Amino acid sequence: MHSAKSIPLSAHELRDAIRHGQRFDAARLDRILRHDDRRGVIEVQASTPWKAIADHLRPGDQQAEITSSRTTASTIGESVARNAAGPDGRPAVAHVDSMTLVTPEGELRCINRIAYRDLFCLTVGGHGLFGTLYSVTLRTESLARAVDEAADVERSANAPAANPLELLVPPDAMTRFIATAQERCDEWRIPVLGVDVRPILPEEETFLRWARRQYNEVVLRLGGLNTIGGAVRSTQLRRELIEAAIETGGSFAIARTPEATRDHLAACYPELPAFLAEKRRVDPSEKLVNGWYLHHRSLFSRGSCETRWNQA
Repeated sequence: MHSAKSIPLSAHELRDAIRHGQRFDAARLDRILRHDDRRGVIEVQASTPWKAIADHLRPGDQQAEITSSRTTASTIGESVARNAAGPDGRPAVAHVDSMTLVTPEGELRCINRIAYRDLFCLTVGGHGLFGTLYSVTLRTESLARAVDEAADVERSANAPAANPLELLVPPDAMTRFIATAQERCDEWRIPVLGVDVRPILPEEETFLRWARRQYNEVVLRLGGLNTIGGAVRSTQLRRELIEAAIETGGSFAIARTPEATRDHLAACYPELPAFLAEKRRVDPSEKLVNGWYLHHRSLFSRGSCETRWNQA
């Protein structure tokens, strides 16, 4: 007898759950639904792990299994929500043919670059704010290219990935940035436990684009003390490192960089206010919210405070 968790969740069950505000088990959205060799696509549910997709498309291929672990998100749904880069450095949108999702109002829609194009561009890299993904249809030729052209990650140490800071730096500014980063860390007496570097390729399709040009993704694994004072020092250092990346013509990964200030966001993501406005338009009741959205909404809802000096 199958357990409830082993029974896949249907699109209509997901739609009804969203319509009536009911909870659902996302772990049940982990099936490969179809593989159309003739059209060169594979449709998978949103919680399907990349490893399962690699095993299905290239059974027994150790290289495919290894490279699938180099994505910065474990499932296809997470990759779409962040438009995460794959093993070849291309953001997830490069592999997406279409998506099936349930809108905040409970409508089941299949969206692609033609049908509901605006919603497609908002959903990929939209941090899960514009609908609940049921399935994603991927281009198998693009996935194969990602495996065949997988870029090596330059890793300076095998330290654990504690407190990673993900920055984007132009390749020709790497030497200058690394030297500056080391100086800032020395000043704050916070050690650099390791540095990972890999190339990132640009895309021009999503609304909230983070891969605007060719970058090197630099992941700094920073040490620190688990104290209030250590947390304050760490936050200040991370903001200085974000500024150092921006000064080189770089940026930062908006998905996982909560230390970024409003000025940092304005410099690197000038479309963010419009993105938040689209969120309010599509989901005026704010049925789909998460910590990422609440944080950034708060940053842009704060008014500036005028400073006055006492002349007495």
